[in-house]
Amino acid sequence: MIQTACPLDCYDACKVLVDPKNPKKLFGAPHPYTKERLCVHLYRHFPNAKRITKPKVNGKEVSLDEALDAVADALKKKWLLWRGSGNLALMQEVTNLLAKRANGVITRGSLCDGAGDAGIVEGRGVNKLLSPHQIAKADVVVIWGRNVTETSPHLVDFIKDKKIVVIDPRKIPITKNAILHLQIKPRSDFYLAILLARFLIMEGAEDSPWLEKFASEWEDYYEFTRTFRIKAILEHIGISLDDLGDLLLLLQEKRVVFLVGAGVQRNCIGNMTLRAIDAVAAILGLFGKEGCGVSYLSNSKLGLENPFEITAKSEPKAATPFAKYESVLIQGGNPAHSMPNSNKVVKELKEVENIIYFGLYENETSALSNIIIPAKSFLEKDDVRLSYGHEYMLKMNKVYESDIGISEYDFTQEILKRLNLEPIESESFYIEHFLKQAKRVDDHLISPAFEEIPYKDGFSEDGEDEFEFIDDFYDDFENIKALRRFRRKVKKETQKFFYLLTPKSKRSLNSQFAPSEVKVYLSKEAGFKEGDEVVVISDNGALKAIVAIDDELRSDVAVIYSYTKGVNKLTPSHLSDEGENACYGDVKVIIEPL
Repeated sequence: MIQTACPLDCYDACKVLVDPKNPKKLFGAPHPYTKERLCVHLYRHFPNAKRITKPKVNGKEVSLDEALDAVADALKKKWLLWRGSGNLALMQEVTNLLAKRANGVITRGSLCDGAGDAGIVEGRGVNKLLSPHQIAKADVVVIWGRNVTETSPHLVDFIKDKKIVVIDPRKIPITKNAILHLQIKPRSDFYLAILLARFLIMEGAEDSPWLEKFASEWEDYYEFTRTFRIKAILEHIGISLDDLGDLLLLLQEKRVVFLVGAGVQRNCIGNMTLRAIDAVAAILGLFGKEGCGVSYLSNSKLGLENPFEITAKSEPKAATPFAKYESVLIQGGNPAHSMPNSNKVVKELKEVENIIYFGLYENETSALSNIIIPAKSFLEKDDVRLSYGHEYMLKMNKVYESDIGISEYDFTQEILKRLNLEPIESESFYIEHFLKQAKRVDDHLISPAFEEIPYKDGFSEDGEDEFEFIDDFYDDFENIKALRRFRRKVKKETQKFFYLLTPKSKRSLNSQFAPSEVKVYLSKEAGFKEGDEVVVISDNGALKAIVAIDDELRSDVAVIYSYTKGVNKLTPSHLSDEGENACYGDVKVIIEPL
């Protein structure tokens, strides 16, 4: 058996064992966090997904050398590198060195977590990991906009004996284990956090000694929270004062952890939402203490000297203007599906002279591409894996040789050679460079900047700064004039609006392994029946779907899972106020019968 690690975009980053004689059968390896279990995406979906096996140029199968020649010619023109999250191992970023040496433009920002990360950095100075082993020491775990059973299933074992609170517009599976569920209105998380901080201080629950040392402007923040009207905010959130009181009591227990998901920050004010949740933790003095804190997607590369981090011209990843470029190299991603406002994305991609798709699977983007380069799978190359959910670094060992495709490292070297540019260092040089930076504890590799109890000495990377509270806020998403304009545009002057949620599902991983169904999930109160054919309409586009009834949804919510073909015809292309993140949650829809 050969040890490797899962490369998929997930908190858990499982350690994996593979028999080279039967590589389609994957096993979980002993590990302090993932134990010996794998998630469904890896052990069931990955081995059965149909791969691209042959290079193509203009629809014709060609040799790999011919395809690489075509890539080199395309990159002699004005070109852009757009990398997705199909593989999160470190060697995937080696193509940045190709962009640097061959005058390419890269992308910045995020489709997923950038707004929340920006908010954390604004408040704490740096986004440090809260280890699952610290989460396991909590008394109360508040799961806020994070469907842990589907997005970080191994964490469930660490919290199974805790008092669990769920804050989510949906009744997610772990709600059955919760002592309290606040089924708030989508996009109201910021306002709930503001009220929590205000009431905690009103009740004298603040940790004054900690605040004076690490967050001395807390009284000014209290005055800021008082600018929000309690009754109006409770009505907006969709909860009662009793609900709020129940949560306030639980938050005053000794050890509290917030598990915050990307769902709360998929909008233009996402940075403010994370700052407001962090502020609740700060008022309670939860940072730098055992079994306490806020867990979000941490900066997995914190403290890592990364030779693939470059300074180059860049475009926002979530709103890339593809039509500006003569050639676009798309690596390990599917922007025609996963980027917001996909009607606009597809239109722009069709204006690009050369689209080079470098990946494992056929998808909406490969269908638009005139050069297709099959990639190696994670079983066919060496690499290194970090995690944004735990502290362990894992070496990924090649399991077997394959004649299919090319690795990102070899691709980079081959294109540099064809362009007569200086080659990069050897593959082993980079892998050893990453591995030697790891800490070694009990035969495990640990990320270089990991701290058992983060923020124990203060905030920022050197621990010398205080926590920074919010002092200003503006949000016009509920702008009545804009909603009226949308109604007039679609000629539905009195039609009801639904908040559109596009969460992940255990049936797929973003657009990977996706089923073909197009369903919109609604409560019975929405006025439709199971199986009704409808069209979902936003200000950006429309999508035909079949209604599936979910009685545990709010009546003002429509759910279309992120894997659904065409779902991002509905989502907007504007960016978050900070973090240059996609704003999938900034959309309301009208639903009409066909």
